[in-house]
Amino acid sequence: MYRCAWACKNPLEMKYHDEEWGVAIHDDRLLFEMLILESAQSGLSWNTILQKREGYIKAFDNFDTKKISKYSSLKIEELINDTRIVRNKLKINATITNAKVFLNIQKEYGSFDTYIWSFLEGETLINKWKTESEVPSTSDESIKMSKDLKKRGFKFVGPTTCYAYMQAIGMVNDHVISCFRYKQVN
Repeated sequence: MYRCAWACKNPLEMKYHDEEWGVAIHDDRLLFEMLILESAQSGLSWNTILQKREGYIKAFDNFDTKKISKYSSLKIEELINDTRIVRNKLKINATITNAKVFLNIQKEYGSFDTYIWSFLEGETLINKWKTESEVPSTSDESIKMSKDLKKRGFKFVGPTTCYAYMQAIGMVNDHVISCFRYKQVN
């Protein structure tokens, strides 16, 4: 059984690859979770974030955007000292800002799902990569998404982060065609 090369380093990455990566997500809470995790990954390895994922879920109230949007300076200090997460003040503050913007988008569109999937007209882009080296780090859609998210006030959402997010939430299927998950995700 062949899987994408990036997911063969340890059991945590294998499990994430085999069960989650590339599967279409339409649940707003989970969409926010993945956006925050992808933003936290900026400059770090995905494995680092996967190892801290449970810590993020606990530290950030199960990614409840209403609670996060109201975090006080005391809560921010607690998070800066919380070893379960990446203790980067800019990323922690960005999570709070992003929760507020997320709520605004929900009001405007009825759901974040409706908004975010509009970048691909609600359909998963199914790529046909033969090798991992063919998989891009950005796309026209991720650039457009990044610009719009930033215009609305989101932080840590550059084109590369947006493309990784699109992969994570199943907006694009970037499993190589020889990966056992390629057809399953389609």
